[in-house]
Amino acid sequence: MAALRDPQSGCPWDIEQDFASIAPYTIEEAHEVADAIAREAWDELPGELGDLLLQVVFHARMAEEAGMFGFSDVVQSVTDKMIDRHPHIFGSESRDKTAEQQVRDWEAIKARERAAKAEQGVLDGVALGLPALTRAVKLQNRAARVGFDWPDATEVLDKIAEETRELVTARDSGDHAHLTEEFGDLMFVMANLARHLKIDPEEALRLANAKFTRRFRAIESALALQGRRPEDSDLAEMDRLWNEAKAAERA
Repeated sequence: MAALRDPQSGCPWDIEQDFASIAPYTIEEAHEVADAIAREAWDELPGELGDLLLQVVFHARMAEEAGMFGFSDVVQSVTDKMIDRHPHIFGSESRDKTAEQQVRDWEAIKARERAAKAEQGVLDGVALGLPALTRAVKLQNRAARVGFDWPDATEVLDKIAEETRELVTARDSGDHAHLTEEFGDLMFVMANLARHLKIDPEEALRLANAKFTRRFRAIESALALQGRRPEDSDLAEMDRLWNEAKAAERA
């Protein structure tokens, strides 16, 4: 990376990059790691992890050039963090802890870390760059720790019904900004329902995306056997083929 960033002999593209321009690639590579895992593409995973590691190296190199920190500081930072957050392994605390107890201790340790950073608010420190559904769940978990939460999923379902009615009203008003706001409210409550049901909403949506992709490709394959494409079909036929693909999956 030092060679790639060398002002005299390096790669022009790599030289002109900065933290902001590389950040989207970092997010993309993290998603590609998750995608390989979801597909159980274990032969691809080493390469995807390498691509993600390259992003860490890239950011560390830019920081080193700016006199802020280097790659060794990154490694030391995460090493120190893991030691601090596992006193039952690296310290004097009892090893006889359940996973649930460890999660509570972990959150307490992270709360102390946030306090040390002068993060006073309950919601401080929840990264803005997280996927929106993931961030929603994290915000809700933080609020729940101080008692701001529905007692059970039934009340969340009632709230979903309320937000759905408000969405319909916003649609009928013709105010697109209001419609967007109400749609966001509904999505936020859906994330809360997932949290109460112990479902990862991102994973649930990934599974739904995969299901849609699989069934739509079945439509394409069925039409291809007739020498046709989706644009040569109509909704009624494609809906029938969709239902056939759905039935075949359940058989």
